Amino acid sequence: MTLYTRILRPLLFRLDPERAHRLTLDALQLATALPGMPALLRWYFAAPPGNEVQVFGLKFANPLGLAAGYDKDGRAIDGLACLGFGHLELGTVTPEPQVGNPRPRVFRLPGDQALINRMGFPNSGAKALLQRLPRAANRSFILGVNIGKGAETPLEQAGSDYLALFHTFYDIADYLVVNVSSPNTLGLRRLQARQALGVLLAELQRARGERLQAGAPRRPLLVKLAPDLSQGELSDALSAILDNGFDGVIAANTTVDRAGLHDPRRVESGGLSGAPLRARSTAMIRDIQRLTSGSLPIIATGGVFGARDVQEKLDAGASLVQLYTGLVYQGPRLVKSILEQLLRK
Repeated sequence: MTLYTRILRPLLFRLDPERAHRLTLDALQLATALPGMPALLRWYFAAPPGNEVQVFGLKFANPLGLAAGYDKDGRAIDGLACLGFGHLELGTVTPEPQVGNPRPRVFRLPGDQALINRMGFPNSGAKALLQRLPRAANRSFILGVNIGKGAETPLEQAGSDYLALFHTFYDIADYLVVNVSSPNTLGLRRLQARQALGVLLAELQRARGERLQAGAPRRPLLVKLAPDLSQGELSDALSAILDNGFDGVIAANTTVDRAGLHDPRRVESGGLSGAPLRARSTAMIRDIQRLTSGSLPIIATGGVFGARDVQEKLDAGASLVQLYTGLVYQGPRLVKSILEQLLRK
């Protein structure tokens, strides 16, 4: 057991999950403001070299990244960057600030090593996140921004939100992710249907084309999909993604399925993440590989608690792997531990 699992996790788990998470981000933010602390953190959590990955035309120091949702507002970018990640994905961000769904809205399921959240994209808005983002010359990691429609925006007008966010972050992010798969924004998952998704992605692809014609660099565009899609729905979504020249897919967002859970809090509504999602997300990666003949790069997320889980995702066809719930249960040295074990394989 680590210091985190022996001492820190029991203390944090006495607190409301959302409050504990906020304290974690505050601690990272404070630590990097103290003289000498960033260097100490980088030394302690230093990821070993030798795990470089090139995908989407970008060079990642290693295949591990922070999944969207962990730091929606970019409050602890500097501290998170010290933990050894090859990339950080911030957001989900919406054009305007929003408070999200009523509390309580995050629930731990320790017996299942899982979380349920029904956050609903609470964030400080695009302008606030933009002001916090480090410029490319000042960062040692790949930066992704995950974008979503506002809760008050009618579904038929969602494209305007995504386009506004595309233009806001295009010049500073290394890649952008279109989130149409959260179960916590009413109706959002309907945008995964082939026709609706095709219309949305076509608008964004046209916007990227205009940027390229104006001399801007090419930014990879990805789509984050739900693990609850049927085979037919997944095939339709992938067709829309490929037809519109998008660069990759993230598999997968949280699930609304509760099969096999034991914790009494399984009855809470929202998206489930953690260990119960591992096999489902890996199966989805294999399906994407098969349906696209391996032509679409995949970022995997869901149920990653150790090196074996990461290797499973990579073997299934993923190029990169993201962490979230695993950090809550295993602690911040998880990144270094996984990368060290991957090098020994």
